[in-house]
Order: sequence, then C-alpha cells, then structure tokens
Amino acid sequence: MPRMKAIQAAVQILQREGVRHAFGVPGAAINPFYAALRESGAITHVLARHVEGASHMAEGYTRTTAGNIGVCVGTSGPAGTDMLTGLYSAAADSIPILCITGQAPVARLHKEDFQAVDIAAIAKPVTKLAMTVLEPAQVPGAFQQAFHLMRSGRPGPVLIDLPFDVQLGEIDFDIDAYEPLPVHRPAATRIQVEKALDMLEAAERPLIVAGGGIVNADAADLLVEFAELVGVPVVPTLMGWGTIPDDHRLMAGMAGLQTSQRYGNATLLASDLVLGIGNRWANRHTGGLEVYRRGRRFVHVDIEPTQIGRVFPPDLGIVSDAGLALERFVEVARERQAAGRLPDRGGWAEECAERKRTMLRRTHFDDVPVKPQRVYEEMIKAFGKEVRYVSTIGLSQIAGGQFLHVYRPRHWINAGQAGPLGWTLPAALGVCVADPEATVVALSGDYDFQFLIEELAVGAQFNLPYIHVLVNNSYLGLIRQAQRAFDIDYCVQLSFDNVNSPEIGGYGVDHVKVAEGMGCKALRVQEPAEILPALEQAKKLMAEFRVPVVVEVILERVTNISMGTEIDNVVEFEELATRGEHAPTALGALDLDQMQFLD
Repeated sequence: MPRMKAIQAAVQILQREGVRHAFGVPGAAINPFYAALRESGAITHVLARHVEGASHMAEGYTRTTAGNIGVCVGTSGPAGTDMLTGLYSAAADSIPILCITGQAPVARLHKEDFQAVDIAAIAKPVTKLAMTVLEPAQVPGAFQQAFHLMRSGRPGPVLIDLPFDVQLGEIDFDIDAYEPLPVHRPAATRIQVEKALDMLEAAERPLIVAGGGIVNADAADLLVEFAELVGVPVVPTLMGWGTIPDDHRLMAGMAGLQTSQRYGNATLLASDLVLGIGNRWANRHTGGLEVYRRGRRFVHVDIEPTQIGRVFPPDLGIVSDAGLALERFVEVARERQAAGRLPDRGGWAEECAERKRTMLRRTHFDDVPVKPQRVYEEMIKAFGKEVRYVSTIGLSQIAGGQFLHVYRPRHWINAGQAGPLGWTLPAALGVCVADPEATVVALSGDYDFQFLIEELAVGAQFNLPYIHVLVNNSYLGLIRQAQRAFDIDYCVQLSFDNVNSPEIGGYGVDHVKVAEGMGCKALRVQEPAEILPALEQAKKLMAEFRVPVVVEVILERVTNISMGTEIDNVVEFEELATRGEHAPTALGALDLDQMQFLD
C-alpha cells in the first residue's frame, strides 16, 4: 500500500472526483495543501485577491457546467470566515462547492492559537457538512463523504477544515482502490406522476413553474419536451431562467415582484393549476401567498423532502430529482398522447402568447443622462443568444431580469436567494475558467462593482476576458427605492466630487481609472447612442488583450424600476410600450405594429 501524507491523498481524491481547477489564497496553515497541489500539477489554481472572492469564483465555476464542483481554498481563521458568504450563497441556491481551510494543529485548537477558530461550528448552518478532521487517516473518508453529500439530494456546499499536523500526517492510501460513493437522488413514482397529470388534464388553464432544480438536474430539454407534449405554458423562476428559451411559443414570462414581466404575472394570475418543478416558492416570486394561491391548485416537485409544504401546503407533493421526475412525466404524457387523452391547450397557449405580444414595458428612451432601460435594449443588440450573463442583486439585476433575453440553461448565472453585493465580478471570473470560449457579460450597479473590485486584477493576471457592463447612478439604487416607503433618502448616495476626475461630474469613483490600474480595459458612455458602439469596441478589446473590459454607462441619478408587494400590484413607474419602436428588442416587438392601440 503506498504511503503518503494525508494531504497528498486529498489532492489525489480531488482529481479522481473530477476537480480540475481551484480558487484560493495560500497561507501558513494551508501551505501543505499548496505543496501537494504543486507536486501534483493536475489542478490549476487561480489566486484570488480576497478569500470571499475565491468562494464566489467557485460558485460561478459550478453554476456554468453540469457536473462541475468549484473548490475554494484558504488558510485558518479569517480565510474561513471570509468564505462564509460564498457558502451561504451556494447553500441558498443549491450549489455544490467545496471549501478547504487550514487550521492550527490539533493539540492547539483549544489554546486560542493564532488564527485558530472553530470554523466548522461557524459554517455548519450554511453547509451540508462542516467538519474539522482530527486524524490523518480520516482525510480520505472526509473528502469521499464531502463529494457524496454535495451531489446527493438537494446539492449544496461542504467545508473541510484541516489542521496543519493532520495535513502532514502519513497514511497508507491507494488511489486505485478509491471509488466515489453512489449519488442518491429520489425519483417520482409512476402513481405520483399519473395523479399529477390527472390534475393537469382536469385544469383549464394550467402552468408549469420551472425552477433552478431543473438546471441542477441538467433537464431543460426534458422540460421543453414535456411542455410541448402537454401544450402547457411555462413560467421560469429567476433561477430557472433559460430552461425554456425566451422565444419559445410556450415561454410565458417570469412572474414575481421584481425580476418579472407584466405578461408573466398576468398569466400566472389567470391560471387555475400550477405544477412547480424544482422550485422553492421564493417570496420574490410569489409575493403574498393569499394573492398567489387564490383560485388555483398546486403540485410541487422537489428533491428535498422538507421543502414540500415549507412555504405553503400543495395539493400534491412529490419528492423527486427534477430530471428523474421529468423523465417519468414525459413517459406518461407520451402514453396519454398516443391514447388521445391529452386535452388541446391551443387556446390557452395563444391567450398567454397574446399577453406576451402586447403587455410590454418601454425600453427605448433617448434621455441624457441615460435611462437604464436603454442599456438592456442595446445589450440585446450587441450579444447573441449564446451569451452568458452574470449578475447578483440591485436595480441593475432586476431590470436585467425584466428586459434581457435568455435562451439556454446556465446562461443566466445569478445569486438568487442570498444576493450578496460584490458577487458578480468574481463569479464571472469563475464562469470564464469553466467556459473559456464563452462570451461572458457581467451586469452590475456601481455599489456591487465596488464591493470586490480588486478581483479585476485576477482577470488581468490570469487572462480571463469578459465584459462588465457597469450601470452607474452613484446610488444604492434598490435601497433608495425601498426607502421611499419611509420618506427618506438617507445614507444611500455614493456621489462626491472626485478631485482627481472632475470630468465625471460628481459621480464619485472613477471606475475607468481603477479598472485600468488593475490591468484591465475600460470605456465610459454618457449618451444612449454611444452604448452599442462601446459594447462592440469592448468585444474587440477583450479579444485583443484577453483581459476584463469594463463598459461604464452613466445613468440618470434616480430611476424607479417596476416592482411591488403583490404580483397583482406591481407599480409601473415609466410609460409602457404602445408602439413597436418603444420596445424594439422585445420578443413580441414585431407583432406590436400589427396591434391597435389607443393613443
């Protein structure tokens, strides 16, 4: 039996489990891991500038490709606590990442050693497993269990904490005798699916709500096949956006309080049965449950048993992996189609499509300073269907959810439940590592951008090119809009007169200079007509220099983006589209000119 350090065995297991990249920051307590990593040479490492940034890079990496598991690495003490936000974000969205931390020697854990903290106890609430390994011989089993848990049931993150002496302890280990543990995924039974389809057939206006569990299961094709078989329109959640292409005839729009379309909300309110697959009834999707549930029945399919009934009791709950459930749904639907049992949903589908053609928000404004809606209109023109968008939170992300188009799963990569500021930039770098040939476009407001702005240097150092669209109103825009309810505008302004950049006119931070100082390229846009040329120039700069390119658009200081407290009471702050030229990149825009509107 080969004899080796426990940390060498750990690195070999990472390789066997499919890990090819890691993101992190070395330190004294984790240096044995880095020595083993260098000796192996099989796992490339991206050096982050902040350990939280490394955790978000790992998230972006996982979210990009089915089967990926991002790995983030840090030393003892604050490295682990810095990564907690990434662990929380991953846990909230069912994203598997592995966090590896160094630790003080076992004998000194209770002696308040330098940077010794019980990170396993701290991380426990936001992980599927958080453990400090106390014996070298337990290291292989700890890693084996970590990968098993990350992939089984509801996916999620794991933290393994490795004391310095445990890493260096010698053990007998043969990688050829190592096998990953079988992954456990519950599957819907035929009886359950038949009962759900019975309810679907009995409904007059059914909908499918497609959640992020379908993305995790890599089952978007099955979703589309099932929707087409039964003729039922689909409302994706924010985490499920892209599971059905935005231009598909059965894509009925997103519903919710913020990242939603008018037609998506209207269609959900018109439905009488909702089949939710791989979703969790998030409050920004549902709004108030009285409004959301009124007049309709619900079927809920979710991989996590305790998720069924967590938000409200469905009429039928099915514990199942979304992909395995959809396989059975397709199987039974085909049989019923062959038997002539499936009702014709053409009228209902056309009713939903009519809303999609007509209930549009306006995007084309020529105002200076720029109105944010125009930015998304120009982004649609500049980037094709294969673009991968990355965003996290704020008015920029909310407007992106309302106006952009997504056609593929994993092409809208978003921190959904946690929404940590600063997430976008490092997550985009993780996406670039996972898919080096992709066109990656990040979307941020100025505050999100500034949170982890130092990670731009990582993109320059490791040649990770992407375009970062920065919409700058020099405000905490979403919080300012929320403060309207309190009749205040307090502690949310980021504007100041920059003594080194008077040309930016009181917008504070000179993001162009900062980006250039980090080794990246940057452009600033002041007028609507400049946006598309700047995006085209950014694509050329990205290809030539192989570094991140920031395109900053100076926005009007105050814009209120459509949102509300109930899905039947979303406030529209801007005039709506009444002619085709008002929303030229909307998917129904070609139909608008054929419609009759009252002036």
